[in-house]
Amino acid sequence: MSDLSRFKTRQSPSAGGLAALYLVVSLAACGGSDNSSNARNPSGAGPAPVQLGSAASLAASGSYVILAKTAISNVTGSMVTGDVGVSPAAASFITGFSLTADPTNVFSTSSSVVGKVYAANFAVPSPTNLTTAIGSMETAYTDAAGRSSPDHLELGTGNIGGLTLAPGLYKWTSTVTIPTDVTIAGGANDVWIFQTSGDLSIAAAKNVTLSGGAQAKNIFWQVAGEATLGANSHFEGIILSKTAITLKTQASLKGRALAQSQVALDNNAITAP
Repeated sequence: MSDLSRFKTRQSPSAGGLAALYLVVSLAACGGSDNSSNARNPSGAGPAPVQLGSAASLAASGSYVILAKTAISNVTGSMVTGDVGVSPAAASFITGFSLTADPTNVFSTSSSVVGKVYAANFAVPSPTNLTTAIGSMETAYTDAAGRSSPDHLELGTGNIGGLTLAPGLYKWTSTVTIPTDVTIAGGANDVWIFQTSGDLSIAAAKNVTLSGGAQAKNIFWQVAGEATLGANSHFEGIILSKTAITLKTQASLKGRALAQSQVALDNNAITAP
């Protein structure tokens, strides 16, 4: 109140003037206007995490290790640890998994999935849950894409191979490539958001490696184009793709593949973060 009193002695006593003064002082006390697109992580370094909803709720994108709108395909041999969902496409657009319907028809199982498989044409509550989860995925993508004031802009002109990446918000207006191994280094509560207006790709047999306690659940890759993981590569983090996500033969992912079109697999290992 002492700061407010000091300001009052210099302002007009009019009601309008005092109202404006109170607004200015309130904003100053909060450190300026709170622009959620530039929110910082309250628990560690980097930006605030992208919200995917509860992993315990089938109505949240964060409960699925693979979530797509149009199709999920598997050439052969993949092992997916976590739940899988597709919507608004029907179960017929989930191919290569040899699905077995549960008697309730709420979900199916597969020898390639340690979890459950859901589709928009299954019995209630799956259609509603999936519609909400898809909305959650789209909201998460919009959130990640809308973060402003990047800590790093056009790093390596899109070539981040060989780098060690600290917590922060990274932005590229072009394609991002990983032709050699890359390290993501930070603490267990730190957050990374990578924004790209183009495609994202990691070369065959290359790796995204975590160090210092960094966790895949706190790494978000927002990709306006397609994300492609090369054969025998390893990737870490949550991939939010506006289009498709493709894992080449024996590529592995610790994270989530959340695509607004399709996810294509070929003898891959995918594990929830």
